[in-house]
Amino acid sequence: MKIKVLGSAAGGGLPQWNCNCANCAAVRRGDPGITARTQSSLCISENDRDWVLLNASPDILQQIRATPELQPARALRDSGIVCALVTDAQIDHTAGLLLLRERQTPLPLHATPSVWAELREGFPLGPMLSHYCGLDYREIPMNGRGFRIPGLPHTRFTAVPLSSAAPPYSPNRNRPAPDDNIGLLIENETSGAVVFYAPGLGQIDTPVREAMAGADLLLIDGTFWQEDEMMRVGLSTKSASDMGHLPQSGPTGMIAALGGLPDISGRAAARQRKVLIHINNTNPILRDDSPERRELDRHGIEVAVDGMTFCV
Repeated sequence: MKIKVLGSAAGGGLPQWNCNCANCAAVRRGDPGITARTQSSLCISENDRDWVLLNASPDILQQIRATPELQPARALRDSGIVCALVTDAQIDHTAGLLLLRERQTPLPLHATPSVWAELREGFPLGPMLSHYCGLDYREIPMNGRGFRIPGLPHTRFTAVPLSSAAPPYSPNRNRPAPDDNIGLLIENETSGAVVFYAPGLGQIDTPVREAMAGADLLLIDGTFWQEDEMMRVGLSTKSASDMGHLPQSGPTGMIAALGGLPDISGRAAARQRKVLIHINNTNPILRDDSPERRELDRHGIEVAVDGMTFCV
């Protein structure tokens, strides 16, 4: 099973179009210590031919141009993308669906009931795309049982409810339902390898901790370094927690959580890869030479970059 990082940044990307923070300014002036990134998305395949899109960012067209596997190669008009799965209804994870409207057949879309409701009402991608290719909705079960996706016959997915925030446009913004935000346990039944993908994570409860501990590869929320990061740089009055994200630093942050995972069948040992994804443009870990990056290095935690590939 192969997983490719299409985009590794949080909403807005790096540089964000209207931001002149230190990181965005450094990318614009060509600073070699920092790399531009598009908005968060993955794709996954068993055969390098049929690819499932995990979240569809507004940068999807740029990401397809950078990923030959997703480009047309078998017919006059086609794509390596066989279907899409979204983990929430955030704009930075769903707006890219609109840009796939030229597809010749309805795009199979795997989503939870609450997310599908948002995409029919609050952010009505479903009704809009019904005038183009259309969406073929496939419900993600929230009963703790695994499910399968066409094109990945030997891969088993399981939805894990996450404590995070519903989109700002949602009536559930301050009282999210259990299926407004999910992580994904992805198991390669051929190799036995397990991946846990959670780009938006506000708290680590027992089921999430167990999912993290049981994975060979973690692709986990890396949005903010500090709880008050956006306030410190004068870009928002909201904390990381207000926006549904667990910062990396601090006694209860992501670094501490990753270091305290229980050892389940040896998976939490040194061979487990821990990779931060969905990284906000203000986060100092984006700089290769920053003290914060060196601290991550000391803890064996990696920082995702566009194009990163994992074989599991």
